Amino acid sequence: MVEEDRGSVNGEMEIRFRDCLSVRYSQSAALLCRLGYEIESSARKTGDASSNDLLRHEAFILNSILSSVAFLESTINELHADAADGAYYFANEKQEILLRDISERWRNEKNFDRAPLISKYQRILEITEKCPFSDHEEAFANIRLLLEIRNNLLHYKREWVVIPVTGPGVPTSKGGSTVDRFEKILRAKFAINPLAAKNQPFFPDKCLGHGCAEWAVLNSLIFTDAFFRRLGLPAPYEGIREDLATR
Repeated sequence: MVEEDRGSVNGEMEIRFRDCLSVRYSQSAALLCRLGYEIESSARKTGDASSNDLLRHEAFILNSILSSVAFLESTINELHADAADGAYYFANEKQEILLRDISERWRNEKNFDRAPLISKYQRILEITEKCPFSDHEEAFANIRLLLEIRNNLLHYKREWVVIPVTGPGVPTSKGGSTVDRFEKILRAKFAINPLAAKNQPFFPDKCLGHGCAEWAVLNSLIFTDAFFRRLGLPAPYEGIREDLATR
């Protein structure tokens, strides 16, 4: 977004620029997801994946998931910043009133910065007298799970995982570990990582495949689409949807 400002101190024209990092994160998440998919597809055809392929695949999938959450963070932060700074040059009158309401009713920037990610989205909807997300909505529930995955990856704590073998190379985890909990919640959400060995635990090894990355990208977009629809505002990534394919 660019705005010309002729009120420069030295009499020269200034150009003020506001970047949109959320769009970059969404494009990065989708691109990395596609790259992970290519490696999995190649391994299915050849029946093998080199150690370098496995390393690249892990890097792509991990960072696709992290970028999906970064997209969610930057999207709501940019919306609040635009409202607070009065930077809504291309909005219509109805949209300007809505953004002005956000600015006037959530003035405390430190309070906004400290609020949990989901609370920011919910609070913006409440401020503008729109219907907040319900705990029973699938898009909302999936974002909560995505944030759990991200938090466990960023704040990883080592723990013992018990995987008794009940058959020839078929592991069955048990106990109250993070691995066990994630397997119960996420196993039916997406396809597991086909490059993971049979004797590896569900999280992170079997969880972090293209299926999980695609689920993260798609659900982050489903959630933000629903959010902007409720607000009656255009999504900032509307013009680059063709870049957001996941395979």
